[in-house]
Amino acid sequence: MPRSLPFLNGLRAFEAAARHGSFSGAGAELHVSPAAVSRLVRLLEQRMGIALFERGPNRLALTAAGGAYRAGLGSLFDELERLTVETVAQAGKRTLILGVGPSFAAHWLIPRLADWHARAPGIEVRVTTGGAAAAFGEGWSCGIRLGGGDWPGFIAIPLFGANLLPVCAPGMAAGLERPEQLAGLPLLRVAHAEEDWPLWLSAQGLAGQVTARGPVFDFYGQAQQAAADGLGVAMGLRPYIDHALRQGRLVAPFAAPVPKGEGWFLIHRPGREEDPAFAAFRAWIVESAR
Repeated sequence: MPRSLPFLNGLRAFEAAARHGSFSGAGAELHVSPAAVSRLVRLLEQRMGIALFERGPNRLALTAAGGAYRAGLGSLFDELERLTVETVAQAGKRTLILGVGPSFAAHWLIPRLADWHARAPGIEVRVTTGGAAAAFGEGWSCGIRLGGGDWPGFIAIPLFGANLLPVCAPGMAAGLERPEQLAGLPLLRVAHAEEDWPLWLSAQGLAGQVTARGPVFDFYGQAQQAAADGLGVAMGLRPYIDHALRQGRLVAPFAAPVPKGEGWFLIHRPGREEDPAFAAFRAWIVESAR
């Protein structure tokens, strides 16, 4: 639906004339004659159907409607000026908008961004997060997705694979010696990855013997934190769990990782590789993934 906007040239002329208190002052600012300003304001008044100025031989005064209109226009013009300055300034920067899932951002990407900024201080990376099934967002330069690598319309660059490994708090791990013992414990699940537990249990020969029952979370990071707090055993996804394992906050009671059958990919639309900023980021993240 088209916008119902007023006569924009008339608005500029009116706002300047109201601020200067004269058509001549407005004309000097806008680099047109006072008569041209007067005509633009008159046309604006005709289109609005109201008088904005009271015109006298040697005076120009705002009407009540004109005063109210000027008060509102002042803040709008100030905001437009601010937005214009900000947009022009931003255009001079090299900025990448990177879409990732919240767990990947927290447990893999963000701990490595200091290295990126040290290597490329002139290129700003802005991280925006969404769920596992979030669509590639408008304005994104690139994204990092977990999957099989086939996203129509996108180029997918493999980073690394994903392995599944049960994890829990150290106190809970002390009583676990065999995978069969999981049958008596809450098995924490991730809503968009219900296949993880059946996949891992099947690889241990426990399909049909142990059923995953327990709280369900939206993201891997939430299930991982719940496991660290002793709520149950989470199906950890490497590399999300690596740092917590090194710190001892989580323990993997069974040394039996199982490939998830998916991996992480850097995805982008065709043509993005021609952007030097993206090319630099792509080289860095592929190196970091190794």
